[in-house]
Amino acid sequence: MPEQKTSKMLSEIREQPAVLEKTLRSGIAAGAKLARAVASRRPHFIVLAARGTSDNAARCGRYLLEVLTGIPVSLAAPSVMTLYQAPLNLEGAMVVGISQSGESTDTNLFLERARASGALTVGITNEARSTLAGLAEHVFLVKAGKERSVAATKTYTGQLMLLYLVAHALGARIRLDDLRALPEWADIALTLGPQMEARAERYRFLEQAVVIGRGLNYANAFEFALKLMETCYIVAEPFSSADFLHGPIAMVEASLPLFVFAPGGPTWPGVKEVLDRAAEMNGEALLITDSAQRNAGASAIQIPARISRQARREKWPVPEDLYTPIPYIVPAQLFAEALARVKGRDPDRPRTLSKVTRTL
Repeated sequence: MPEQKTSKMLSEIREQPAVLEKTLRSGIAAGAKLARAVASRRPHFIVLAARGTSDNAARCGRYLLEVLTGIPVSLAAPSVMTLYQAPLNLEGAMVVGISQSGESTDTNLFLERARASGALTVGITNEARSTLAGLAEHVFLVKAGKERSVAATKTYTGQLMLLYLVAHALGARIRLDDLRALPEWADIALTLGPQMEARAERYRFLEQAVVIGRGLNYANAFEFALKLMETCYIVAEPFSSADFLHGPIAMVEASLPLFVFAPGGPTWPGVKEVLDRAAEMNGEALLITDSAQRNAGASAIQIPARISRQARREKWPVPEDLYTPIPYIVPAQLFAEALARVKGRDPDRPRTLSKVTRTL
């Protein structure tokens, strides 16, 4: 790959360890405040409202909150309120609005009406002076600074970090010391940069792909697919491994590569079934995983195994893949940025897109 000026997207991917550290440090106080509020006002259910990359963070939050707190969680359909003007009874709920800019029109309107209907409201945003920050009772700030690339990277992982803190405030078995290790794990994942550059060359002519994840990494399948679509203009379809086996696996062939998030833990058996079936159909798979034992018959991007081992050492029973979403998305971001450049695209300025999107 010829020498090129470092893209803003790549610079922001590299900023993530520092952003995660600052976000966690500043978010602990907001988490303690929310914990005091829910002690006397525990929600019966949770609704997460977001769009785009923030909606992908919400997908991870749904698994995280349900698995660790037992509180039912749903993803909002803002159009129910904004287009259909349907009133929702959200009394007893906690509604979390997630927006990088804090200016997503439908997310903000959903949060505003939820608060008026009696919901406890939480905002997660990168902008302290945004509309979202003014609407929410409890505000968690991503400390990413200005994100100059249109494709969001550091704000996505910052939002994930804050969702861990929201779960912690609700009594989830998450140790703050483990969260403090996530910036280091993200930093280690960044060392895969040269490997991602080389991998991108292999996929120079890629036009379509499937991205697979499940559980806590289901969100990363959507986020990786979004990055491939918006920066590389590739048709990338995200699936859970379970849904993929229910029909879409029929389209597997040598010309349709699978990108697969494959951590250990409860999701691995289902992911392995997809890989085995795809191998029988001569499909090509590239895994993001932490174990060389998982790459039989497939090419693998291997990240540090101690991320999973940390979860197994917990004295509380927690999923083995609990802390994988943040470090697992980093090589995917690096790959998308590198592939965009290999294809002659500008990863900082996807055509027709802008940083703030306002929809109703």
